[in-house]
Amino acid sequence: MENLGIYIHIPFCEHKCIYCDFYSVITNENRPGFLEALKKEIKTYSGKFAGDKTVKSIFFGGGTPSLLEVPEIEEILNTLAKEFKIETPEITLETNPGTVDLQKLKDFLKAGINRLSVGVQSFDDKELEFLTRIHNSGEAKKTIFNASEIGFENISIDLIFNLPGQTKRGWEENLRTAVGLPVKHISAYSLILERGTILNKMVLDGKVKISDEDYDADLYEFTMRYLKSRGFRQYEVSNFAKPGYECRHNKFYWDYTDYLGFGPSAHSFVEGVRWRNFSSLKKYISEIRKSGKAICTKETLSEKEKLEEFVMLSLRSEGLDLKRLREEFSPLWEKKNKNLLEFLNEEQIIKFAGDKVILTEKGYSLCDEILTKFEY
Repeated sequence: MENLGIYIHIPFCEHKCIYCDFYSVITNENRPGFLEALKKEIKTYSGKFAGDKTVKSIFFGGGTPSLLEVPEIEEILNTLAKEFKIETPEITLETNPGTVDLQKLKDFLKAGINRLSVGVQSFDDKELEFLTRIHNSGEAKKTIFNASEIGFENISIDLIFNLPGQTKRGWEENLRTAVGLPVKHISAYSLILERGTILNKMVLDGKVKISDEDYDADLYEFTMRYLKSRGFRQYEVSNFAKPGYECRHNKFYWDYTDYLGFGPSAHSFVEGVRWRNFSSLKKYISEIRKSGKAICTKETLSEKEKLEEFVMLSLRSEGLDLKRLREEFSPLWEKKNKNLLEFLNEEQIIKFAGDKVILTEKGYSLCDEILTKFEY
């Protein structure tokens, strides 16, 4: 029986941060309708995919999933349990420090949440103010300590580097604070300008200046070295974990495992077919009420596209399994890229470990550039 990941997009937020391009709404107006539609969508897809797949991961993303009341989370989990075969799942809840107190954390744990992903972004209050986050550094640390004390063993945090005006020393202080907390997983991302965000307009208008690519690369290389020296293993371009605490759900994406996405703007990928839901809560609810589905776009990947994605996702994470590549995708890819692979190995950009091609730290820094060099 094959494994399956499930993603639930919760679109509600108290506030839209200036850098965020994920779909969200600053209102509770359609919350009851959303929950009813979500349950109906889950039931619609279970009939087709529940029989031969076992759910091993459930991820509540957003938006701000921790804004939901605990009974609402329980209602969603109960629906999933009725409709799908679920075995020893990793159940992650994205959490904003400004939306949970000690009691709510206790209730989430009791409801079945066993992994928290805390959207800290920075431990510097001035940086948090710039990012327009609703919490401060003290609240972030308190949330993490509270979660650990009540029994959350698997805690992840998100951090952003290369913020405007951020010094290397300032970023190091963020990392030092992070590794001193009871966290098992750190996602460290470079600040990305996304079209349509407030921050992107601020940069275009000359109100904010972003440091150049060389400085960004320097901070990234420092991040890799620093977290490695503190016992965090890099298992994907932006993700670092203590051994055994790699995010199972994210590894499903990178390992080319099937996943279903429920909720507005959610993406799904099953058996070579990818689809995306409408990025509008009202449209999502309306479409689900009519047919049980809210698909906006859908595509069946060609064999070449599948191969390209497999290579890209594998190299960005724990390495390209050449045996799996030969058996499931293409017996010719290695031959086509033999000279390039040898060159990358000589330059210490990749290394070979048995039947795997793995990026070195230098390779992670050049990942996007490397991926454009391969022939398919």
